[in-house]
Amino acid sequence: MRLLVTGAAGMLGRDVVAAAERAGHDVVALARRDLDIADADAVRTAIADAAPDAVVNCAAWTDVDGAEADEDGATRINGAAAGNVAAAAPFVVHVSSDYVFDGSATQPYVESDPTGPRSAYGRSKLAGELAVAEAGVHHAIVRSSWLFGVHGRNFVATMLKLASDRDEVNVVADQIGCPTFSGHLAPALVEIAEQRLGGVLHVAGGGQCSWHELAQATFEEAGVSCTANAVTTAEFPRPAPRPAWSVLKSTRPEAPVLPTWREGLTSYLKTGVLQ
Repeated sequence: MRLLVTGAAGMLGRDVVAAAERAGHDVVALARRDLDIADADAVRTAIADAAPDAVVNCAAWTDVDGAEADEDGATRINGAAAGNVAAAAPFVVHVSSDYVFDGSATQPYVESDPTGPRSAYGRSKLAGELAVAEAGVHHAIVRSSWLFGVHGRNFVATMLKLASDRDEVNVVADQIGCPTFSGHLAPALVEIAEQRLGGVLHVAGGGQCSWHELAQATFEEAGVSCTANAVTTAEFPRPAPRPAWSVLKSTRPEAPVLPTWREGLTSYLKTGVLQ
């Protein structure tokens, strides 16, 4: 298979490129400097020239708090630009987010649950889902949650950095989600492209935990002596509202199943990030 990956220099994009190459596919990797997905003409030309069998769109605005100050900018990239990629692709795997939900549920969100984003970032990601669906081509929309990986800034890396120069940190304990290692999500996205699985799929790390529990597990597995103090969201205000509940589950038997979030953490720490 010939696979084109947008956002190929990002945390998830780099892992998708690596996973596709390991699977023996011919990969065209386009970073933001190579292709501005907001430029519809450039997108059409790039995809036509590459002639891929499928496209995995990892290009995205990922600054959740920054989106509150520039919702138009976030929506231009996460919304309309995602539609540009879908419209030009023979088949597109588009990566979306748990932020499209309002976070008020008490059981895992499944693909058919109604959306209702509370943040600018969430609204921009939902706009992308709608733009991809309205492009009128075969597509997959893959929602994931709490992504962390080797090639970008993430919560686990932040915790390790903080633990290197302090004895304790305060971490929110009343937000629950499914931490997902990008090294596990990436091959699942390649699999979806290979099988051309269409529609909405939820693909996230197995199990669930709070940010506080993830911090505790990080310190335990990394062997660092730092205490994670549990605090509430109200005690740790951020510009963008965070969903209190971000647990995702798939009702589709053909959806890839990822290892547990704890296995993802272990795999991440084994990559050499502690060196």
